[in-house]
Amino acid sequence: MSELMSAAAELDAADPLAAVRARFVLDDVVYLDGNSLGALPAHVPGRIEDVVRRQWGELRIRSWAESGWWTAPERIGDRIAPLVGAGPGQIVVGDSTSVNVFKALVAAVRMADEGRDEILVDATTFPTDGYLAGSAARLTGRTLRPVPPAEVPSAVGGRTAAVLLNHVDYRTGRLHDLPALTAAAHAAGAYTVWDLCHSAGALPVGLDEHGVDLAVGCTYKYLNGGPGSPAFLYVRREVQDRFDSPLPGWNSHAEPFGMASAYTPAAGAARGRVGTPDILSLLALEAALDVWDGVSVAAVRAKSLALTDFFLRCVEAYVPAGRVESLTPVAHAERGSQVALRCPDAGEVMERLVAQGVVGDFRAPDVLRFGFTPLYTSFADVERAARVLGGTLS
Repeated sequence: MSELMSAAAELDAADPLAAVRARFVLDDVVYLDGNSLGALPAHVPGRIEDVVRRQWGELRIRSWAESGWWTAPERIGDRIAPLVGAGPGQIVVGDSTSVNVFKALVAAVRMADEGRDEILVDATTFPTDGYLAGSAARLTGRTLRPVPPAEVPSAVGGRTAAVLLNHVDYRTGRLHDLPALTAAAHAAGAYTVWDLCHSAGALPVGLDEHGVDLAVGCTYKYLNGGPGSPAFLYVRREVQDRFDSPLPGWNSHAEPFGMASAYTPAAGAARGRVGTPDILSLLALEAALDVWDGVSVAAVRAKSLALTDFFLRCVEAYVPAGRVESLTPVAHAERGSQVALRCPDAGEVMERLVAQGVVGDFRAPDVLRFGFTPLYTSFADVERAARVLGGTLS
């Protein structure tokens, strides 16, 4: 057994989260793509069978009340809240990440002073966020200004209505300084909207602690909610009475069954709802969140950093010198829960890795991306992935 294989065995033996792995459906594949789609929690199929056969099949429409369907968006929001550092009553679950980003950004601009005529957007953002920011700017009559996150403190000013930022860069895995960037925006009188897609469930966020105004996150990555599971929207308690959604719907009405022609928004985070919730995917997510029982985000973060450190160590040992370049910061304070390696033939290399049982993903033009989900990724997985990568690149 090699030195690194022995080290992996020792790390797994000492891992306080090792037992959580058994809560998932896994096989012999090394799955390092949980930053795109989390693995299936083993108990979810049984729970969804109950939803389909009994709640839908037998109770039918009675399930809106008797099975708690109607209150699910807020109830599940409160389940997610501790994972992102939020108190209860501030998160609602429903709609896609894109729809929630649009709602949050337009609402942030509407809350800002009339004279603030620009929106700052992360220049390195996931493309959809940029498209949505452009649409929000056109809708609200503002100018859109792309800015690298590090330059936000010097760029934000008296003209800025809102700032849309990613907590973790989806390509490189760089973790941006949420507390400092939020404070800089607030010092200039602007509102913040954070995209937490690559941090929720992977590391501490501290939404309440750091005074974030609005935030959005997906639930199918590190929260393991399943393909297309609904996103969440955080509306800080202090701004809820001023949250003016550009997509008002009957579900967010103060009296949803009153069918009034005039719209009156509901109190609290519920005004972030729009239409009828996607009950099947919503309740699959609720079931999936059970894997977090007894698990702290601090423990997840500690293991995440240990996993990514060990992967970089193994890559250095196994991969021929100069064959790949790490784009992920070495400093823990600047790293999310993934490692991105630049490789000229990355697309072909990832296909060969997948064929050998190591699943990551490829981002054009030249990035191999490996996501580490501490709830089920082992150090043995990490060592094997790097060893296979080294053999593929030799």
